[in-house]
Amino acid sequence: MNHTYWNDWYFGWGWFLWFGVVFLIFSSVGNWGYTYSAHRKYGRPLGGEAVEILNQRYARGEINRDEYQRLKQEILSP
Repeated sequence: MNHTYWNDWYFGWGWFLWFGVVFLIFSSVGNWGYTYSAHRKYGRPLGGEAVEILNQRYARGEINRDEYQRLKQEILSP
């Protein structure tokens, strides 16, 4: 029985082809995940979540106007 297909693809250089295909799949998925998360963060304003919390505290009356403005300026300053 002649097993040239098995020998050519798995014991010769064929494993290199399959390794390359698997590597490309994993790298593509990893690149997509990285760019997706980076683009989600890029659209957010600087200190956006902190400003939202500060707005909620000011709306509940936990802080006064002067303290609100001072904290907001600290959050948004680079």
